Amino acid sequence: MRYDRWTGGCYDSAAAERLRAAGYPALLSAVLAARGAAVPEETLPMLERERRLSHSPLLMRDMDKAVSRIELALSRGEKMAVFGDYDVDGITATVLLVDYLRRRGADCGFYIPRRIEEGYGLGCDALRTLHDRGVTLVITVDCGITGVEEARFARQLGMDLVITDHHECKDTLPDAAAVVDPRRPDCPYPFKHLAGVGVALKLVLALGEQKEDAIFARYCTLAAIGTVADVMRMSGENRTIVCRGLEAISNTDFLGLRALLRETGLLDKGEITSIQIGFVLAPRINAAGRMGEAELAASLLLTDDSAQAEGLARQLCDLNRERQAVEQEIFAQAVEQIEAMPAGERSALVLSSEVWHQGVVGIVASRLSEKYSCPSFMIHLQNGMGKGSCRSYGGFNLFSALESCSDLLVDFGGHALAAGFNIREENIPAFRQRMNRCVRDYCNGEAPVSSLEVDVILRHPEAVTLEEVEELGRLEPYGAGNNRPVFALMGAKVESVQSVGQNRHMKLRLSKGACHFDAIFFSVTPEECGVSAGSRVDAAFYLQINEFRGVSSVQLQMIDLRPSVEPSGRERECLELVARLVRGGRVSGREAQRLLPGREQFIALWRCLERLGRDGPVCCHRLPLLRRLAAALDGSESFLRAAFGLEVFAERELISLTDKDDRLVLRLRPGRRADLEQCPYMGRLRQVLGKEEKGDR
Repeated sequence: MRYDRWTGGCYDSAAAERLRAAGYPALLSAVLAARGAAVPEETLPMLERERRLSHSPLLMRDMDKAVSRIELALSRGEKMAVFGDYDVDGITATVLLVDYLRRRGADCGFYIPRRIEEGYGLGCDALRTLHDRGVTLVITVDCGITGVEEARFARQLGMDLVITDHHECKDTLPDAAAVVDPRRPDCPYPFKHLAGVGVALKLVLALGEQKEDAIFARYCTLAAIGTVADVMRMSGENRTIVCRGLEAISNTDFLGLRALLRETGLLDKGEITSIQIGFVLAPRINAAGRMGEAELAASLLLTDDSAQAEGLARQLCDLNRERQAVEQEIFAQAVEQIEAMPAGERSALVLSSEVWHQGVVGIVASRLSEKYSCPSFMIHLQNGMGKGSCRSYGGFNLFSALESCSDLLVDFGGHALAAGFNIREENIPAFRQRMNRCVRDYCNGEAPVSSLEVDVILRHPEAVTLEEVEELGRLEPYGAGNNRPVFALMGAKVESVQSVGQNRHMKLRLSKGACHFDAIFFSVTPEECGVSAGSRVDAAFYLQINEFRGVSSVQLQMIDLRPSVEPSGRERECLELVARLVRGGRVSGREAQRLLPGREQFIALWRCLERLGRDGPVCCHRLPLLRRLAAALDGSESFLRAAFGLEVFAERELISLTDKDDRLVLRLRPGRRADLEQCPYMGRLRQVLGKEEKGDR
């Protein structure tokens, strides 16, 4: 079980019926209703795909200044440089702006800092290098908003600086020719969630005011890739950018992008989705930056030589494989560190090492946050200094938390959900303590709990057809604020389980009533999952269409699998019988015989509880616990008698049972002794059975 808690799943069935009556398919209606749409008009923001961007770029503070300074440079023939970042957003933003300026006839180069040697953002050494090359105007993309000292240095060199960024601002803005960032407190631009490449797109739209449609058509693909990769909110203008970009991507004018699509196999797969951008294309572009070769990715996307494009695309895919191997090694080492940590240091995972590859720690931090359900901070150490990457969990605001620790940091920057920082090695223990305290305060003193938000619990699995699953594509593109819909099937039966992909993944067949489904669970093995044929489970998954040898079929892409918390008909009847007895309701002689455990069953039940509770309270769903206890009992009616036995032990104060949220907390009370026969529930059963015996005589 990957998640401690599943939430949601219920929706307004009347709203879903209204949407169905208006012509929406059943599954889509359920998802829309779960996301708050009660009538067709309320579905428009979730389904509409605008063709044009809503807001004028000139609404951004300083956009007019940026345009004026760049137009002046174009008219004078000044040498310009675009200063980018080494992630996908920064690389695509760099390529977009360089391509546009070169098409305008500019003498324009680019500079992307090497992640390991230089780190993130503007640097004085890099600015000096550009000055020595004769650059008089530097335009940043996806960075620069915190570069106060660097802006001062550029001015001293006699270079002008135009900053375009989308990261959070600090109190003091850089002194530059223009500072364009929709997150500026004084910026009136209505949509605050553009990626860095989205801001770069807005800049070229402002520069080419008379040719907006043609400019958007050319650059929407690059902007879409950067927006998806940076996990920006998928609403408003971002939805428009990504919709247009996905629509045009297979026919892009950028030879390097076409070569990369071909190398990854996406060019021949028909319609390309945001999921494929996020999980196939973006990691390969990102790998270049992570492995210190960001310029390789930029060169690929800028090239107009087909042969060079093919070669660079292959190199990029090779780099990604190298990145995956390094990532696996670091992840294993990080898990080893975490397992040795005291519980008080596990609310926020602050880890450091001198051997970790600086370019890969960020992606490992993401995996750790997902695995341990808390924010993660991975720090690469060198010569007494640490460069850290951190990832959030559960809405915890990293930028605010880093601000509260600024006295321990050399510098920091980023977003609420992902950020970077520099720290002296001697400050790491204090930083670890304070960050753990920040997370505990955010969680009201509780340990972070992993939670999966389910959109729809499928009560009618027969509604899952190829046509219905295809219609879910109308919700695309997916991203932050418009997640891929999560479905759940409760009380399903596992028909078969097998390992696939060199024992790295698990293939299942599930059934519910007369419906049967094939499922795939990536990066999970049957041994890790603990299920086998015949298990009763709850399954959470995405719905997708699997193509195999020309045949299309519905497939469940598993997200989580747990012992079912929904009772079978037999289990429900047993629980109702125990509840009736405890309430003082009437019990027949036949029912009393079924309920009454033998002495050996009581002993087996207690021993099982001792094993489960020896390390402290047991917190779990009631039904899986009862099934586990029943498996330890020999004889008949094991589930019923396990449920009844728990009530007897609780009444005799040998254990305590409390409900917390959707879970049962069971605590043993060691050292206590009690006569089970003195339990009134046992007395009632004996009384009923005694009356039956007298009647038989």
